[in-house]
Amino acid sequence: MSQPPRAAAPGDAHHPLRAWWDAFAAVAAGVAAMAVVAALGLWAAGAEGLPGGAFPSVLAATLVTAVGGSVELSGGAGFFARTGASLDVVPLSVTLAGALAVAVVFLLPLRHRAVASGGELLGRIARTALLWLVALVLITLAARHTFRIDLGDSLIGDIGAALGATPVVGFRAAMGPTLGLGLLWLLVLLALAVAVSRKTPLPSRLLRFQDAVRPAAFAMLVVLLAYVVVGLVVGVVVLCTRGHTAETFAVLLLGLPDLAWLAFGVGLGGTWDGRVPDAIGLPFPEALAAVLRVKHGTAAVNVSSLAEQDGRAWLLVALAVVALLAAGFVTAVRSPAGTPPWRHGVRLAVALAVTLLAVGALTRISARFGLSLLGVGDLGGFGGEVLLRPRLWTLLGLGLLWGAIAGTLGGVLAWRVHRRGEL
Repeated sequence: MSQPPRAAAPGDAHHPLRAWWDAFAAVAAGVAAMAVVAALGLWAAGAEGLPGGAFPSVLAATLVTAVGGSVELSGGAGFFARTGASLDVVPLSVTLAGALAVAVVFLLPLRHRAVASGGELLGRIARTALLWLVALVLITLAARHTFRIDLGDSLIGDIGAALGATPVVGFRAAMGPTLGLGLLWLLVLLALAVAVSRKTPLPSRLLRFQDAVRPAAFAMLVVLLAYVVVGLVVGVVVLCTRGHTAETFAVLLLGLPDLAWLAFGVGLGGTWDGRVPDAIGLPFPEALAAVLRVKHGTAAVNVSSLAEQDGRAWLLVALAVVALLAAGFVTAVRSPAGTPPWRHGVRLAVALAVTLLAVGALTRISARFGLSLLGVGDLGGFGGEVLLRPRLWTLLGLGLLWGAIAGTLGGVLAWRVHRRGEL
């Protein structure tokens, strides 16, 4: 006699409460990881001393920008003066911490599953996305504050004080763009997590794509994380030998991947255009800061310009070559036996091109602050502008070229290595 179907137990992976708990755990882990890293980084940067209890608001704004959200800056000084400010930068240390936490917790319930239907996978993503939007709404509402700008004893400060034109600048997260871009960030992250993890089951309709996508995607993830680890080691060495404890910790906790992945792109031959005013001190490496400090126009940041300031910049080329050869080898080893080397080259070329485009988009910086008194001035005389933007088409071409070479060579090097599918 057949037994009746067993009801889903509270611990069953298909139980609604368990499914919602899994989604909540992924969102909570991501927000907590980002908040801890951002808070420590802002504390190291001295943000805990901001007036008016602004630290929680600045922390929330940092989380917003970390997931691609938009923070609007505005200011004014009554009838006589106005301030202008803009900010476009992603604190990638915070982004990376949140991405790793969300991905690991999201994939954990699926790692020991043999199969997963498309409906189940989409359901997990939908529940996680819904709770993620709720978290983003709360963070966005907290990301707003207004500051008064102290102009000091300068002439423009004296004029402003006489006219009662003390400038103020405020910020607030834009709800619509933050929710839209933040949701896109999560969906791309979950798609990449499923694509990279070999232990995560795919729906039957996607199985035919796993051999073409997963090995190369995993290799690129390893390269990016390896560069962050190398950057962390370099940061610790700088911390131990040159001091500047607070500044170094701030860089490591807020912008380490920005510099590490910029080094990756530069090592492959990529170029970024940028500038930094002399009056603004940024925690860039000395060679990079020297290249960016130009009086007019923008400077080209590439391995040649960096090497003019510090000959050790050529080591970035050697590091990139080693990293790509390792990526090609990993791609081949994780692919089915019998895959020809040229196919590894094609797959790694596409993966590297997409990776470099993402690196370029994420490492761009645009920050500007200024004051215009009585309509005189272009808002650039007080504060200036920090700019760093990639040449994306160059990165795309370099990714296709280097990826094809590295993938093919990696396939040749791994030809005699025991691989999946071999007896």
